[in-house]
Amino acid sequence: MTNQYLVGIDIGTSGCKVALFAADGTVLFQGTKSYTTYYPHAGHAEQNPEDWWSAVCDNLRDMLKQTGIDPRQIKGVGVDGQSGAAVPMDEHGRPLRNALIWLDRRTVKQCEHLIQTIGQERLFAVSGNPMSPSYVTGKLVWMREQEPDLYKQTRKVLQCNSYIVYKLSGEYTQDVSQGNGLHAFNIETASWDYELAERMGIAPELLPDIYGCSDIVGAVTPFASAETGLAAGTPVVAGGLDAACATLGAGAVYAGEVQEQGGQAGGMSIVMDRPVKNEKLILSCHVVKDRWILQGGTVGGGSLNWMKREFGGTESDFFRYANEAASRIRPGSEGLVFLPYMAGERSPIWDPDAKGVFIGLSFDKTKGHMIRAIMEGCALSLQHNIKTAEQSGVPVHTLHSVGGAANSELWTQIKADITGKAFRIPSSDSAATLGAAILAGVGTGVYRDCEDAVSKTVRIQREQTPNPTNQEVYRQVYDVYLETYIKLRDVFPKMGW
Repeated sequence: MTNQYLVGIDIGTSGCKVALFAADGTVLFQGTKSYTTYYPHAGHAEQNPEDWWSAVCDNLRDMLKQTGIDPRQIKGVGVDGQSGAAVPMDEHGRPLRNALIWLDRRTVKQCEHLIQTIGQERLFAVSGNPMSPSYVTGKLVWMREQEPDLYKQTRKVLQCNSYIVYKLSGEYTQDVSQGNGLHAFNIETASWDYELAERMGIAPELLPDIYGCSDIVGAVTPFASAETGLAAGTPVVAGGLDAACATLGAGAVYAGEVQEQGGQAGGMSIVMDRPVKNEKLILSCHVVKDRWILQGGTVGGGSLNWMKREFGGTESDFFRYANEAASRIRPGSEGLVFLPYMAGERSPIWDPDAKGVFIGLSFDKTKGHMIRAIMEGCALSLQHNIKTAEQSGVPVHTLHSVGGAANSELWTQIKADITGKAFRIPSSDSAATLGAAILAGVGTGVYRDCEDAVSKTVRIQREQTPNPTNQEVYRQVYDVYLETYIKLRDVFPKMGW
């Protein structure tokens, strides 16, 4: 019997997605199951790893039922997941507590102490990332200090995709792309710095063996087969970071190509052939061998959803209306500028106190002006991240856009005009799960390598290039955007009444 299908599993912040692909990238099934995020105290954010596994099992059983395929035809399974989730495992392979996810902020004191005792320079030199509560490092130190009995029972620490890999295969693994969650991971050599781990108080034996993202690390066990319906013996690869898998699934594999995500949590991932460190951005290994990605993230993508919720009125299809209304407004929104900092802002300003701002409102401004200003504000945030990367000598050529915003030709054109870059939009909106499935295909020999896989699976539905006339307008708008934030940043912290 010829195996011909690949499965991609995505463990996201809000839910689990599972997709089944043919070898040519055709999507045969997509399923989503949500799970709960718990907030037991202010600044705490947790998820139950068993909820992840239940969602995976439910999705896989639905997949097999709806498609009717023989599970023995599945060539391999790849898993991607959110960054920064810490799962302590006991000697019997069970999670000792809920996972502390990337949204958790309880470890501020632990991170500050590590900076004071070890030094930000040493930590940054090894990992390529500043110390922050969003990473795994501070979470392990917090567990050691606040839950010492639990910490003593811990045998390995996993992240969300490696936890699912363990549930499928029974193997403890650490893929290279999620290594940046731990500051003892040397980003240049993709290896553990055990000396630094010990200095941080993290026992080296807690760190799993490191694997390439497309490495076959094991096979579906009889237990996992009974739970999921997958055939026992199906190969499982190490998988990787969701942003890196989405970058691969969008077709960005060569240096200078960028995956741009327009959604509730928007961002970009620039592919590099060498690790370039920038304290204002996030560095990780790419899931593609011998490549790295420099990431930036914004919260601004949700601004249009906010506009729909609060000012959508009776429009039955708000997003169609939004595109039509914004298209009637000239570039620059006729003097209206929007700072999209609706929940603080991530890179490159890393300012939790930042606020959303419309500047330039007047009686002649309409809802259409505000909608276009929101679209432009999100694109200006993207440009801020790109400029920050370029200042470090990182080349940026073509952007591959995924997510809901990519469906808007107007919004994509605005981004092209503001950044001065060409945009390519893949035909499939399953970039993360496709990237995970591609890793399984590379590991099992369906594809020669990731470049070969992209050539066979990723199809571009349209391309958009910058309009030179609009670019000149947006250069002026960008200057106002930057100046507005600089002049208001000291005001934002005073607005907490």
